[in-house]
Amino acid sequence: MLAEEVQWMIDQAAAEGWNPGLHDAEPFYQADPQGFLLAELEGEKVGCISAVAYPGQFGFIGCYIVVPAYRGRGYGWRLWQAGMNHLRNCNVGLDGVVAQQDNYKRSGFRLVYRNIRFHGQRDAALPVLSGDPELTVLAATEVDRRALFDYDRRYFPAERSEFLSSWIRQPDSVALVSLTADAISGLAVIRPCLSGYKVGPLFADSQLIAESLLQQLLMSLPEGAEFYLDVPECHPQAVALAQRMAMQSIFETARMYTGEAPAMRMEGVFGVTTFELG
Repeated sequence: MLAEEVQWMIDQAAAEGWNPGLHDAEPFYQADPQGFLLAELEGEKVGCISAVAYPGQFGFIGCYIVVPAYRGRGYGWRLWQAGMNHLRNCNVGLDGVVAQQDNYKRSGFRLVYRNIRFHGQRDAALPVLSGDPELTVLAATEVDRRALFDYDRRYFPAERSEFLSSWIRQPDSVALVSLTADAISGLAVIRPCLSGYKVGPLFADSQLIAESLLQQLLMSLPEGAEFYLDVPECHPQAVALAQRMAMQSIFETARMYTGEAPAMRMEGVFGVTTFELG
């Protein structure tokens, strides 16, 4: 795809009910300009897939959609093959919906853990969280870029500096970093979506830091706003945080990989960045 065509893919995700971010197209494209593939039939767009290749031979599949009128003709399989060919030298990850998990297993993916999407609503009185009074919280754009990229790398399998630089600058979004003894100890972003807002990532060195950052993000929302947090089920403290915020489980995916699970500090992942790109 060209940069301007990525919005079409986002629109298809919206039509599927996936509730994408309003400004996802630009940061998505920055992750890998060669990794967004479009299927056309006689000049008409009929499907898409994202196959983002990150440094270090790690890749991620998402946004795998065929327009409903063109399903059942083999176009989806050709898209899948093209996407996987782009990632042919990578350990490939994806977040598979329940209905497709068996298909992904047949393609060589194996289940590592589940992600759970939690839904909440910003009430007039936010739940009282313990937080961490020793923290300094700044806008993510105010800290050293290299330090920010290095911190993100603890909790994500590859460097993604171009994506992250764009992600924290989305319009109408809030991106925060916490500092403990002048070192980054947390990263959190909330962005507007077709419906409500999504938190992601929510990375933190401790549960107290995650609570503090989440509280700050929610304070930026209008009263009554809906919000979502995608949580790795294998991290009990992250699940407990969502539950203490009176959030309800509404959806799940399977995090699957073609190889071994990449090395990253899952104990700091309180919220996944995005199901589409990992």
